[in-house]
Amino acid sequence: MEDGQGDGPFVPDSLRQAALDYHRYPKPGKLEVRATKPLANGRDLARAYSPGVAEACLEIKADPATARDYTARGNLVAVVTNGSAVLGLGNIGGLASKPVMEGKAVLFKKFANIDCFDLELNEPDPEKLADIVCALEPTFGAINLEDIKAPDCFIVEKLCRERMNIPVFHDDQHGTAIVVGAAATNAMRVAGKDFKDIKVVSTGGGAAGIACLNMLLKLGVRRENVWLCDIEGLVYDGRTSDMTPQKADFAQGTEPRTLGDVIADADLFLGLSGPRVLTPEMVEKMAPGPIIFALANPEPEILPDLARDAAPDAIMATGRSDFPNQVNNVLCFPFIFRGALDVGATEINDEMQIACIEGIAALARATTSAEAAAAYQGEHLTFGRDYLIPKPFDPRLMGVVATAVAKAAMETGVATRPIENLAAYKQSLDASVFKSALIMRPVFEAAASARRRIVFAEGEDERVLRAAQAIVEDMTDRPILIGRPEVIAARAERAGLTISRDVDYEVVNPEQDDRYREYWQFYHDRMQRRGVTPDLARAVMRTNTTVIGAVMVARGDADSMICGTFGQYLWHLNYIEQLLASDGKHAVGALSLLVLEDGPLFVADTHVHPEPSPEQIAETVVGAARHVRRFGLEPNIALCSHSQFGNLDCDTGRRMRAALALLDAGGHDFCYEGEMHADAALDAGLRERIFPHSRMEGVANCLVFANTDAASGVRNILKMKAGGLEIGPILMGMGNRAHIVTPSVTARGLLNMAALAGTPVGHYG
Repeated sequence: MEDGQGDGPFVPDSLRQAALDYHRYPKPGKLEVRATKPLANGRDLARAYSPGVAEACLEIKADPATARDYTARGNLVAVVTNGSAVLGLGNIGGLASKPVMEGKAVLFKKFANIDCFDLELNEPDPEKLADIVCALEPTFGAINLEDIKAPDCFIVEKLCRERMNIPVFHDDQHGTAIVVGAAATNAMRVAGKDFKDIKVVSTGGGAAGIACLNMLLKLGVRRENVWLCDIEGLVYDGRTSDMTPQKADFAQGTEPRTLGDVIADADLFLGLSGPRVLTPEMVEKMAPGPIIFALANPEPEILPDLARDAAPDAIMATGRSDFPNQVNNVLCFPFIFRGALDVGATEINDEMQIACIEGIAALARATTSAEAAAAYQGEHLTFGRDYLIPKPFDPRLMGVVATAVAKAAMETGVATRPIENLAAYKQSLDASVFKSALIMRPVFEAAASARRRIVFAEGEDERVLRAAQAIVEDMTDRPILIGRPEVIAARAERAGLTISRDVDYEVVNPEQDDRYREYWQFYHDRMQRRGVTPDLARAVMRTNTTVIGAVMVARGDADSMICGTFGQYLWHLNYIEQLLASDGKHAVGALSLLVLEDGPLFVADTHVHPEPSPEQIAETVVGAARHVRRFGLEPNIALCSHSQFGNLDCDTGRRMRAALALLDAGGHDFCYEGEMHADAALDAGLRERIFPHSRMEGVANCLVFANTDAASGVRNILKMKAGGLEIGPILMGMGNRAHIVTPSVTARGLLNMAALAGTPVGHYG
C-alpha cells in the first residue's frame, strides 16, 4: 500500500455491531406508521372508516384533484428499487436493499417532512418493473427510483415519465447530477474557469456518471470537450465491448485509449467508478488548478492528500463525509420533491433541476448558518476550495431550494397548483425548519422597526459571534461585544464569519478601554456601601464581563445586555440587580417559551424565585401575560400547584390561591385561572369535568408554578424528552435591559434573545 490508498474499506467490529444495533433496537427498522387522526371511540371509527369514509371517496371520484385534500397522497413519495445496484454492494436484491430504502425514507421525513413508503420489488425486467411502478400512481404524489442498475434505470425512468402524471425522479442519476452541478458551478468560480472552455475527463459510464455529464452539458460544457472512460478504457466510435446508447453519445475518436492517455490538460476529472483509478502521476498531467471530483464510495478514485501532493492547487470533492466537499444527494432530493409536491408538479424538468443547482450553489457562497456550524464543529465552513457546497444539515436548504424549484415549475407550466405568494411560501418552509421562526416573527418584525444597542457580555464565545453575524444580516442593530479584539477577530475568521470590527460590531476590551476609569468609578460609586473598595472595583472591571455589560446599560452606553453562556444563572442575576434594579425595576421572574409540535407553551418562573410569595407569583403572571403578547398570542395562564381548585390545604395551594386573589383585585384584561394541576391546564375536557365553572377556555398557553423546582423541571423535560425548542429564559421585570441565557443556549437561541432585547416591552402594553 505504498500509494497510501489502501485495499478497500475497513469496518471495525465495534462499528459493525453499533450499526446493527442501531437498526435492531429498540424496535426493528427505521420507520413506523402513525395515525394523524384520533381513533378513540366508535364515532371516530365511523368517520375514519365505514360509513364516513365513503364521503371522501365520492369527493375524489367526482374530482381526482381533491385526493390531496382528503388523503396523504399529496405529501407521499414512494422509494422504489429492485435492488440491482445498491450503493457499493451491487445486485443484492430487493430484500437486502430494504435497510437502504428505509434510510432514504427517513431522510425524506427528516429533511423535508415528506412521508415516504419504501417499495422493494423482485422484478429484474425493466419494462415489467416500469409497469408495476406506473400502476402505483393512485397511491403516491411522486416516485423516487433508487439503486436500479444501468442501463435498466434509463428504460424504467423513461417509460414511467412518459406514462405517469406525477414526478418520477431517479435520484442516483439526477440527484447526483444536481449536486455535482452545484459543486462544479462553485468550483468554476474558485478556479476562475468557465464551463464552455474546460476539458472534462470522466470515469464510469453508469447512471450517475451519464447523468452528471448530461448536466454539465446543460451548464455549458461542450460535448466535444468531454472524454468518457470506463473499465474498458476510452469510449470511442466503433467500440462494441460494454457499450450502451448513453455511453455512445460521448464517444471520442476511433482508437482505443486509456485514462492516462486522455487526462492530459483536463480541467475537471469526474470520477464515479472505483478506488485508485486516478493516480498522482495522472493528476500532474492535468491543467493548472485542476478540479477533481473523486466520488467513488467508500474509497474515492484518489484520496485528497495524494491529489494535493501532486497538484497543491487542486480543488477536491469526494462522496465521503470525512473529507471536505462531500457530494451528497441529500442536499437535493428532499427539497426538489418538496417544491414539486407543493405545486402539484406533473414532472421534474430540466429547469427545476437547474433551479435546484443554482439554489444550492448560492447557499455555499453565503455565510454559513449557525446550525450547520454546530453540526460540523471544527470544520472551516467558508466559501472556497474546501467549501464548495453546503452541508446537509444546513437548515436554509429547505426554503431556498424548494422555493426555487416551485418557482421553476410554475414558470415552465408543469405546476397544477401554483403558489401565489412565493415569499410567504419560503417563510412557511423556513418556519418548518427553524421551529422558532413562526412564533418569533412578530418579535423580529417589531425589532426591525426599533434600533437598540445590545451588548453581549461573553463576546468571545463562538455562539455569540454567530449570533452577531445573524443580527447584522437580519436586524438593524450593531451588536457590542465584550472581549479581547484579537480573540474575537481570530474566532470569527476561524468560524468563516464576515463580520468585522467597527463596521459590523463594536468591541469593549476589558484589558484596555478608554472608558475603563469611568466604568470602575461608576461601579465603585454604586457599590461602595456594599463593601466594594476602589481596588476591588478596578479588578472587577477588568475581569467580570457581566458587570461591564451591566455598567454599560446603567450608564446608557447600551440599551440591553445578554449574558449567561457560561456560569450559574443567579450569579449573573446578582450583578444585574446590583446595577440595574432601580426606578421600580426588579427581577420578577424568568419565562421560558417551549416550541412544541402542537404549539407554543410558556413556563415560569424557571430561575429567579425558588419559593415565590403570592405577591411574586402575581407579578410573574402579569409579566408573563405581557410577554406572551409580544409573540402575537393572547395569554391563557394557568396557576399550577399540587392542589387543584382547593382540594388540598398545602403550601403551594395556599400561595396560589392568595396570588389568584391579588390578581382578581387588580382588574387585569387577560385570562388566568388556578390553582390546578398541569394536566387540567392542558386538557380542557378534564378541567371541565373537575371544575365546570372555570373562567379559562381551551388549552392554557402559559404555566406558572409555585416554585422553580417544578417550573425548571417541566422546562427541562419538555426540552429533552418532548423535543421542545426553548426561547429564553426571558428575564421579566427589568424593562428589557438585561437577559440571562443558560449555558446550553445555541447561536439561534442568542439571536432570538437579541430580537427580544431589541424591542421595548412597553411596545406590547
